[in-house]
Amino acid sequence: MVPVSSVYMCERSRGYQWFSLAGLVIVLDQLTKYFANSMLDYGQPLSVLPSFNLTLLYNRGAAFSFLNDAGGWQRWFFTAIAVVAIVFIVVWIRKLGKHETLLAFALALILGGAAGNLIDRVLFGYVIDFIQVFYSEYFFPAFNIADSAISVGAVFLIWSNLKAPKNSGAA
Repeated sequence: MVPVSSVYMCERSRGYQWFSLAGLVIVLDQLTKYFANSMLDYGQPLSVLPSFNLTLLYNRGAAFSFLNDAGGWQRWFFTAIAVVAIVFIVVWIRKLGKHETLLAFALALILGGAAGNLIDRVLFGYVIDFIQVFYSEYFFPAFNIADSAISVGAVFLIWSNLKAPKNSGAA
């Protein structure tokens, strides 16, 4: 017989390792943004490798600078979306079974990235971007560690969905 306190502790700790991963993403994201903001001149590329620069940019919009010049209302709109997404992901992670590790990993990356960008948006009114990749004169929009975590998490989310066993019986 399993003591009730053991079951309670197991239920209480569900997802903590994934929240720790999300926390690691947040810390790495915020540290790299701090150093980029402290050490780089705004808009001035610092060449690191061929096709890779560090370039400090501020994004008041969403992905690919969508709504960047919308007049300010987008700050609170994207803040609200991020808060709702974060709450949804936290609840989702807490409900996952122990065998759903790939899905939990994906959600933890997305959670950490969303929280990292939310911190910027609340504190500064914009997201700090600094990673810039390009080919010839074609530049991909600048991004950051949080954006990378969200993107990688989205790939793993899709992969976990494709990998999930399908229900063969119809209800």
